[in-house]
Amino acid sequence: MKENYIVCNCMQVSYSDIADALHNHNKMEDVMEVFKDVQNVTHCSTGCGGCYQKVLDIISEVLMG
Repeated sequence: MKENYIVCNCMQVSYSDIADALHNHNKMEDVMEVFKDVQNVTHCSTGCGGCYQKVLDIISEVLMG
């Protein structure tokens, strides 16, 4: 795994928090549905929204291996 860092400054959500929230998901799922689930678990991208694309990129990276 990459070095851990804060992705969402508003909610203090790290790369690891997002990766951990993906443990019940697989490669075949709809990324937007997975994003909503990650958002519900971590509350990332619910403040200013500046991390939206970063979160999507991490979801894609983790699910694609």
